[in-house]
Amino acid sequence: MSTGIGKTPFFRLLLPLTAGIVVCYYLPEFSLISKYLTGATGLILILFSLFVKKEYRFKFRWLFGAGLFLFIFSLSQLQYQQQEQHAQFSFSENEQYYLGTITDIPETKPRTIAYNVKINNPSEKKVILYIQQSEQAWELEPGDEIVFSARIQPFKNFDDAGDFDYPRYMKIKGYSGSAYIPETAWRKTGRSSFSITSASQKFRVKALDFYKSFEPDKDAYAFISALTLGYKEDLTDSMQEAFRVSGTAHVLAVSGLHVGIIYIVINMLFSFLGKQGSTYVIRQLLIIVVLWFYVFVAGMSASIFRAAIMLTINCTAKIFNRRGFTYNTLAAAAFFILIYRPFSLFDVSFQMSFGAVFAILFFQPKLNVLYTPTCKVVKYIYNLFTVSLSAQLGVFPLVLFYFGTFPTYFFITNLFVVPLVGLIIYALVPLIILNLFSSFNIWLIDFLNTVFHWIVKTFVETTFHIVYIAETLPFAQISDINITVVQLILLVFFIFISGYWLFTRRSRSLLAALSTFLLLLLTFTYSLIIK
Repeated sequence: MSTGIGKTPFFRLLLPLTAGIVVCYYLPEFSLISKYLTGATGLILILFSLFVKKEYRFKFRWLFGAGLFLFIFSLSQLQYQQQEQHAQFSFSENEQYYLGTITDIPETKPRTIAYNVKINNPSEKKVILYIQQSEQAWELEPGDEIVFSARIQPFKNFDDAGDFDYPRYMKIKGYSGSAYIPETAWRKTGRSSFSITSASQKFRVKALDFYKSFEPDKDAYAFISALTLGYKEDLTDSMQEAFRVSGTAHVLAVSGLHVGIIYIVINMLFSFLGKQGSTYVIRQLLIIVVLWFYVFVAGMSASIFRAAIMLTINCTAKIFNRRGFTYNTLAAAAFFILIYRPFSLFDVSFQMSFGAVFAILFFQPKLNVLYTPTCKVVKYIYNLFTVSLSAQLGVFPLVLFYFGTFPTYFFITNLFVVPLVGLIIYALVPLIILNLFSSFNIWLIDFLNTVFHWIVKTFVETTFHIVYIAETLPFAQISDINITVVQLILLVFFIFISGYWLFTRRSRSLLAALSTFLLLLLTFTYSLIIK
């Protein structure tokens, strides 16, 4: 796999895009001037390059590239500021009346129900309303329109939040503020506004009810709902803590891992359409359609969207006889996501998703060369092992930086849990299909239903056992780890340059790895001294 910049054109576009977003975030005053100056300069250079005489075009070929760089740099700043303005809210000292629409499945609090609401009037903003629990409040559904009186307030940091910046986190998510709504301060208008998001959430509720028809125990239902639909409301605190300490909490949120497994299942289902000709094009188009249907059912969260965009670009590339997953398709996915939502660059899940996929592209092909199993079952297990190991190498520095904890056994637990998650999802697919035909009362369907029920139950229980054992092991988690941005960058560089040296044995790579390791030691020593 070539990693040259010449073969990754979207990487060239991604550089000015991310640079503009970073400038806007850290140097907002500078961006007020630079967005217009760089945009105008970029357009002039692009126009000038188009009118250069033929004999001078090669000499001045850099003009178009430089102009495009500056133009995208400017465009990203304009898009960032537009999104920032959309999230800003004019907070009033007094209560005001608002018209809003419920956009998501609610989250239950001790005395309230938390609803995500899009304010329609006086201006479109996203807020979180904590509505006092009542019979009427429980009846609200995604898409319902309500009128309410409230004093919407900006988000504040929690007393025990530590270094976590909650207002910044909510700003990145696109929310403007929150408010408490007493039982008497709101009512339904009787109207229901249609949107793709609200329709998705309603379908998600039906999917959750469908899972209940399997009659699983409470923990299994909560785990499967989180695993496939990203619904965490029924997860107990002890379960979440166990997954967090064992380093497997990522499986409880639908992400690229889950969507990737769904993609493999869909690809297998349509494998009868072959690998060439018009039927192959139909196969890729059907994969895209079914994949986005899953995104719709799973609630259309940002993490699912990211994975679906990556896989859609992958399928599109295959339609045009291009290679599937490459660094260029990854850069293309990041480019389209950031041009639409620049705030995503600072979203932890965005960084971890792309860090994991980049590490898989970098490490897995090299790990697969080391050992080539002849048995299909062993090959499948080894591939899951290399994917899991590669992804963990990619997200490990980010886990240390953002969460300040190190799950000691997370490499080991993930090597077991990730394949089990894949097997659970694989077993759920035929179980869902069989349940659709359960009303026919055919003994074979009932028998297969029982078999797959047992398989899913066994895999879920095995996953729980591994997680709970890892949680109870001595030194299961190291806490209070603080690394700086510089140390994060050095650690990422050290992991990838060390991996590159291990597979190529080039002396320059070894020298770069040792130099980076020495710099890391110096920065950690300096941090200890100033403390």
